[in-house]
Amino acid sequence: MPSIGVITFELRIGGAQSLKDKRHYVKSLKDRLRSKFNVAVSEIAYQDSWQHGLVAAVTVSCDKARAEQVLQMVEREAAAVLGGILVDATTEWLA
Repeated sequence: MPSIGVITFELRIGGAQSLKDKRHYVKSLKDRLRSKFNVAVSEIAYQDSWQHGLVAAVTVSCDKARAEQVLQMVEREAAAVLGGILVDATTEWLA
């Protein structure tokens, strides 16, 4: 049975002085996750906030075990890319 998993990342970018500063981090994360794991990635909230962001990555797989594996790798990569600005990661299952 197909599985759809969504992982969201909450970011707090204390040193950001502008949206341009924030978007540097968000774009870097989005590009890295898309190219490395073939997941759909989008900034889903706080687009106008300089120091706060919410980014989601979605995977669809033929089985839940594979989807879980992909999302775990995505989470590890996000933690490596973002370091201390990643304050929370939450996984949800839609199917």
